[in-house]
Amino acid sequence: MYTTGTAFLEALKEAGVSYIFANLGSDHPSIIESLAVAKQENQELPTVITCPHEFVALSAAQGYAQATGEPQAVIVHVECGTQNMGGAIHNVYKSRTPVLIFAGASPYTQENELLGSRNEFIHWIQDVFDQRGIMRGYTKYDNEIRTGTNVKQLVHRSLQIAKSEPKGPVYLMGPREVMEEEATPVTIQKELWEPIVPAAIPPRQVGELANDLLAAKNPVIVVSYLGKNEQAVWELVRLSDRLAIPVIESVPNRMNFPASHEMHCGSYWNNPKQNDILAEADFVLVLDSDVPWIPVKNKPSDDAVIYYIDVDPLKEQMPLWYIPSKRFFKADSYTALQQINDYLEKIDDIDKELVSQRWQKYANYHKHLLEKRREIEQVESEVITPEYLTACVRELIDDNTIVINEGITSHEVISNHLETTVPGSYYGSSAGSLGWHGGAAIGMKLANPDKTIISLTGDGTYLFSIPSTVHWMAKRYNTPFLTVIYNNSGWKAPKESTLGVHPHGVANENQDFHVHFDPPADLSGIASAAGEAYAVTIKDKKSLQIALKEALKMIKMGRSAVLDVYIPHVYEEGKTTLLEQEVIQ
Repeated sequence: MYTTGTAFLEALKEAGVSYIFANLGSDHPSIIESLAVAKQENQELPTVITCPHEFVALSAAQGYAQATGEPQAVIVHVECGTQNMGGAIHNVYKSRTPVLIFAGASPYTQENELLGSRNEFIHWIQDVFDQRGIMRGYTKYDNEIRTGTNVKQLVHRSLQIAKSEPKGPVYLMGPREVMEEEATPVTIQKELWEPIVPAAIPPRQVGELANDLLAAKNPVIVVSYLGKNEQAVWELVRLSDRLAIPVIESVPNRMNFPASHEMHCGSYWNNPKQNDILAEADFVLVLDSDVPWIPVKNKPSDDAVIYYIDVDPLKEQMPLWYIPSKRFFKADSYTALQQINDYLEKIDDIDKELVSQRWQKYANYHKHLLEKRREIEQVESEVITPEYLTACVRELIDDNTIVINEGITSHEVISNHLETTVPGSYYGSSAGSLGWHGGAAIGMKLANPDKTIISLTGDGTYLFSIPSTVHWMAKRYNTPFLTVIYNNSGWKAPKESTLGVHPHGVANENQDFHVHFDPPADLSGIASAAGEAYAVTIKDKKSLQIALKEALKMIKMGRSAVLDVYIPHVYEEGKTTLLEQEVIQ
C-alpha cells in the first residue's frame, strides 16, 4: 500500500537528501515498512544510518551539511527522541545549518478506529500536549503532517526554508495513524521549491562602503564563517590583495583566509588582551561573524567606521546583541565581496604608496606571528603543550585533509597553529553545545569518503560526544577518522570563567573549581571497545609523533584511531598558552 510514510520518504529523495540518520521507535512502522518494500522492489530512497543516540544522529547530519551545503534528514522517536537530541538542536540552529528533523507522535486513537491505533503502553506515556513546542525556539519552521495528500509539499517547503538564508533546521512530526494512511502519489516539480536567491548590498551603497574603505589608513577585516562558501574566500583574498587589508579571524569555524597569506594576522577566541590591529583600525569590515570581538576585552576604537555584512546582521536569535555600525547589510558575503571588488576595479586613483606601505607593515606583522608560533612550539620541555601537539598534527595535514576543531580552551591555539590554507579544510561547530565533533566527523566522512578526517577535541568535549555511539557507527558505516584528545584532565573553561569574574576569590585561593576528572578514565579505550578503534594513550613527547603517524596509517586502512594525549593538568598554574600579539611599530 502506498502510504503517507512512503510519500514522505520519496519526497526526501526528490529533494536531494542522501542520508537519513535514524533512531527509530514505535511511531515509525510506516517508515520501516516503506523502506523494506522499497528495498524489495529496488526503489531508490535515502540510505538509512542507524544511530544509537539522537545527539550523534543530528551531529552527523550537521557535519554532512556543513561539508556539502546539502541538508540531510534525521528521524527520531516522538518527544523522547526529540529531547534526546538536546544540545545538537542548539548547534544546528546557532550554526545556521540546514537539517530536516522528523519525529513521529503517539497515536491519537485507542480503540483500533484507524490503522496504527494505540497498542502499546508507552503510547499513553509519550503523548504530550505540545511536542512541536520542544523545538520551536530552535527551528526556522515546524509543522505537523495531517494527511498524505500534501506531505510532499510540506517536505519540499520545509527544505526550501531550511536552505534559504539564514539557513537552519526544520521540524516535522506525524502521528502513527497519519503516516499509515493510504495516499495518492503526487508529482512535484522540484525546480519550483528552490531556496531564496542570495541577497546583495544595495547598489548605491556599494560606492559609499568602498569610498570609506579607500579613505582609511588602517582598515581591517574580521571574519568567522565566511568560508562556508569556498568561493567567498578567493573574493576576500582579491580584496585584501588589492588594498593590503589585514584579515583577523574571530573564533573561526571555517577556513576563511589562507594562513600563509601575508595579510593573515591571526585569530582570537577569549583572549583577555586587546588586539593591536583592531585597536588601531579606523575602518572595520565585519563579514560573517556573530561575535567579531568581546567589548570588555577587545574592541575597535570608538572612532572606527564599522560596516557589518552578514546573512543575519540583526542576530534575531540572540536576545542581547549590538555592535554600533555605520551600516548593516543583510547580504551574502560572496555576492557582497564581488560587488566591492568590481567597484574597486573601476577606481583609478587608489593611493598605491599607502597600499605598499600597509602591505609591508602587515607582512612584517604576519612574519612576526609565524616566528612567535615556532618559538612557542619548539620550547624545550618534557611537557606536551597544546602548541606542540597542534604543530605535530599540522605535519600530518595535506590538501586532502579536513580538520575538525572542538578544542574549546585550546581553540585559539589550534586555529592559529594549524595554519590551514585550503577552503573547506577546517571546521568548528559555530555553536555552544559540546560534543559535536564525533558525529560531525562521521557526517563529513560520508560526504567526503576520499578525504582524511582529523578531529581535535578536549577530554571533556570528547565525553560529551557519546564516543561509544560514535565509534560503533564509524565501524559499521566505514567512516574511519582520527581523534586527537587534548587531555588536560578536566574542564578548563569553567575555571577560566570563574577567574574572569573572581580572580582573587576563594575558589582560586583553594583551587576548588570542581572541574577535574581525576582519577582519569581510559578515553581511547572507549572507542576501542565500541568500535575496535586503534587506541593509544600518550604522556610523553617521545612517543607522540610515532603514534600520530601510526594512527594516520590505521585510518587510511579503514580503522578509526583515538590518541589520548596528556597536556598540562587543568589545575596546574602558569600554563596559559594563548599566542601573545605585540604592537606593530
